[in-house]
Amino acid sequence: MSSTSHTQTASPAPLCLEPLFYEKVWGGDRLARFSDRVKPNDKIGEAWLLADMSATSASGAGGGSARTAITQGPLKGKTLRDAITLWGHALLGHQRPHSHGGVGEFPLLVKLLDASENLSVQVHPSPAYALHNPGAHLKTECWYILDAQPNSVIYKGLRPGVTRGQLEAALRTGDARGVVELMGQVPARAGDCHNLPSGTLHALGAGVLVAEVQTPSDTTFRVYDWGRQGRALHIDQALQCIDLLPAPAATRLEPHARAARLVTTEFFTLDEYHLPGDQSVSLGDAHRCCVIIPLSPGATLAPSTGQFDAVELTPGAAVLIPASISAGAIVAAAGEARFLLASLPG
Repeated sequence: MSSTSHTQTASPAPLCLEPLFYEKVWGGDRLARFSDRVKPNDKIGEAWLLADMSATSASGAGGGSARTAITQGPLKGKTLRDAITLWGHALLGHQRPHSHGGVGEFPLLVKLLDASENLSVQVHPSPAYALHNPGAHLKTECWYILDAQPNSVIYKGLRPGVTRGQLEAALRTGDARGVVELMGQVPARAGDCHNLPSGTLHALGAGVLVAEVQTPSDTTFRVYDWGRQGRALHIDQALQCIDLLPAPAATRLEPHARAARLVTTEFFTLDEYHLPGDQSVSLGDAHRCCVIIPLSPGATLAPSTGQFDAVELTPGAAVLIPASISAGAIVAAAGEARFLLASLPG
């Protein structure tokens, strides 16, 4: 059988994906812990662990397409887009591909972010703005903090009582630094998860390393860039999008707990699992597509009844589990293991 015909008849199986790396003015070299493609003194700000985007913004991923490649199995060398085309409902479950520029795409984007400097204070389109501006796309996201240097912070939402007039005055008068003073600021703690609905003003602080799960958009409106030159601000657009409410509180897995739901949105859920050692957990929900983001080595994704070959889980590389096999998927740990599980709605 030729490789082409073998691909065409391949049954759904877990997809191990090759990250895409992007330099950023605020990036660093801490992603080297996950890949030898990141060198000392690099300015790599983002690793896209799972991506299926036909177009990106010039300031995001350079304006071209961004599609992660499959690293093993019958679809090795193909992209996530190829797998969606081949397996369709068996991969996505009840979800339809996300509509972005008229092209159906996988409904999630998963990244790692290394902030050696503060990211810009920014907001993503609100639902109302996206409705009336077809080129803008919602970006609801969450940050799971992998590591944080002492005294690092997360900027998110506005302080209670801040009015739209105060916010607009700070922006219109050029007192952009004053906007930061209007924002909520919380210490960055490894293990905390921050939900950032689209429309939330936010910035990742210097010294923080996070895993990010989001809807597939990189439409961003900046309002303050910490004195950096050469990157445009988008005050008018941002004022139409910013939600005045405080951002949701951080969530985390409690000590001694094995699992916790960290985030629930209409677009995805995020759970954290902790396997103390020589234990396993079933990933459960039938016909629900999900993505494993390993936080530590020492775990394997295996089938309960032989539907697919076992896959070693490696930090820094996401594994997508098609909906048709998710009910039979088990994660087993030889030693202590942690991972995140991002799932599409059932």
